[in-house]
Amino acid sequence: MTGPVRTERRGAVLEVTLDRPKANAIDLVTSRLMGDVFRDFRDDATLRVAIVTGAGDKFFCPGWDLKAAADGDAVDGDYGVGGFGGLQELRDLNKPVIAAVNGICCGGGLELALSADIILAADHATFALPEIRSGTLADAASIKLPKRIPYHIAMEMLLTGRWIDAEEAARWGLVNHLYPAKDLMTESRNLGDRLASGPPLVYAAIKEVVRQAEDMTFQDAMNRITKRQFPTVDALYSSEDQLEGARAFSEKRDPVWRGK
Repeated sequence: MTGPVRTERRGAVLEVTLDRPKANAIDLVTSRLMGDVFRDFRDDATLRVAIVTGAGDKFFCPGWDLKAAADGDAVDGDYGVGGFGGLQELRDLNKPVIAAVNGICCGGGLELALSADIILAADHATFALPEIRSGTLADAASIKLPKRIPYHIAMEMLLTGRWIDAEEAARWGLVNHLYPAKDLMTESRNLGDRLASGPPLVYAAIKEVVRQAEDMTFQDAMNRITKRQFPTVDALYSSEDQLEGARAFSEKRDPVWRGK
């Protein structure tokens, strides 16, 4: 796939590259395209992991395209099946997603990264939520960021629009690992391949439990797990992969995961 959203399949890993010069900003059309890409990734049983990144070495994504907004794109317009950027409101996405942040990551771009499960960043990347300076709300970040990093740091970013560099982002746990820019995609692909070789039914169960348990008490979530009331947990406990894991352990060999 070409255009503002480029895709490349590498085995069971799908690479999604936002490519809208000059800054990889997202307008309504691009957001809808991204939603279609991630929906198809979700629904394709042969794909196990996605990596999302930006084209070039300066911008990951600055978020909403203000020039498109000035030309008529409504801020409350149709972002597509997955909401803004295709990820943050996509239902039942039970596969790992890696964000490879290759440069400036701010506003809705930071919200896009926060929608991934693992964030890897180039050591020159920078992060901010500058919406406050234009008198608007960083909506998804206001919900997610205080749960991901220390509350007071998140609130400072939201209330002031302060920029932080990659080292500070790593210090607060906003990103998992930093790499030299030249190594970012290699390391992201290595991680993608490692995840793609893992048990997809377990990944699905992990993602559903983490997502649903956020609004539950510990005991309520545990009860739903033990009673197999999460669809992904029920599928896992009834699967051939569950038996394969035990057999492989007892036979001292690597398991062969089939996702069923």
